[in-house]
Amino acid sequence: MTVSIVTDSGSDLTPEQLREYSIRQVPLTVSFGQQSFQSPNELTPEEFWVRMASPDCPFPATAAPSPASFKRVFEELLGRGDDVVYVGISETLSATLRSGQMAKEMLGTGRVHVVDSRSASMCVGILAIRAAEMAARGMPAADIANAVTKMRERTKFFVALETLEYLRRGGRISGARAAIGGLLSVKPIMTIVEGEVVPI
Repeated sequence: MTVSIVTDSGSDLTPEQLREYSIRQVPLTVSFGQQSFQSPNELTPEEFWVRMASPDCPFPATAAPSPASFKRVFEELLGRGDDVVYVGISETLSATLRSGQMAKEMLGTGRVHVVDSRSASMCVGILAIRAAEMAARGMPAADIANAVTKMRERTKFFVALETLEYLRRGGRISGARAAIGGLLSVKPIMTIVEGEVVPI
């Protein structure tokens, strides 16, 4: 029985990485005002930052994929005889993982395994890549899910930012924290602890 690995675009895996490791990706939606895009299918990271740099750009919002989006992908993979391991962005940061879990429940099968990375960006991507490497070696889906769940405890996320303004506007940190960072004129280094974005 082969195993397919699924992630979401919160993993920040590149198209080249997705192809190299045969990982399926379910896209989140990014909206600028009334314009919405599936990211990165319809809006690349480079295009996103070009929009963000525009002075009249509305602040972007993200939306999780629907359970139906995950269900379509899971059904396709199950239909060809594969078991599925989905490694997703932290449930505390996005409703995306819950959509994947709901899709699994809708299908009513034990052949889909959902793993909360408890992180974001390439921390999710690294876990998905490791899962794909285990799948390529023939490891069963349940064992892959268990191994990735243990691996996430040893995987740490760090990001250095030019400003805390976007985290404040997106509701990821408080106004007080953003103000302190601005007053100190530092480029903050952030991490994720129990799904919360915090400064180091």
